[in-house]
Amino acid sequence: MKVFLGTFLSIAVVSLISLVGIFFLLLKKEKLKNIQLVLVGLAAGALLGGAFFHLLPEAFEAFKKPITVSILLLSGFLMFYILERFLHWQHDHSSGIGENHIKPFGPINLIADAFHNFLDGILIGAAFWYKFEIGIATALSVLLHELPHEFGNFGVLVHAGYTPKRALIFNFLSACCSFLGAIVVLVFSNVAGILSVAVLPFAAGGFIYLAAADLIPELQREKAIIKSIFQFLALLFGLGIMFIVLLFSK
Repeated sequence: MKVFLGTFLSIAVVSLISLVGIFFLLLKKEKLKNIQLVLVGLAAGALLGGAFFHLLPEAFEAFKKPITVSILLLSGFLMFYILERFLHWQHDHSSGIGENHIKPFGPINLIADAFHNFLDGILIGAAFWYKFEIGIATALSVLLHELPHEFGNFGVLVHAGYTPKRALIFNFLSACCSFLGAIVVLVFSNVAGILSVAVLPFAAGGFIYLAAADLIPELQREKAIIKSIFQFLALLFGLGIMFIVLLFSK
């Protein structure tokens, strides 16, 4: 009972981090628009840092053959490419319907984040199952790396065309996928170990695709030098936070 309570209370706290975008609701639309691409830069850095500093090193340690990691990484990358092509096709064929059109990288971001949160739920659940103290430490580590990630996610969703309120709601629903991961690891502990390892490079492929194919090209559209510098610094800040979390989690 202690394991279940610790797991789900920790995940509830981590999931609430997805609502950090509520602070931006207090800003006027013009000010929010001015910082959107800075948040996109932060998200790109957090995604790349999450992939290269956290997911891939863990995957290479877990798999005996590096080629397996490469295949799963490429599979994740290609799946998100195919998914985005489908969303582009759907977007083009519904271009005359409704007032607001969401850019395809918005739903792609939500799906990638859902994978990420599902994995976080597995990690927290497994840590609590092993030892309560380790579960607390793992949950704290996840919370620290989720904070910049969720700030960036909000900016990405708003930039994709979601209203700030809808961005908050969808971001929170994506965060709740952590509960599914925890349920899997606590109820089906035998399957959870294999699933959690396989998801690592697959999710990394999705993160890299989203950052390289969607978010960074959005940043490259900015022509003003000063704004471009701030966006690049935000990207480096996202990378830096992910690296610092890695150092403190060892």
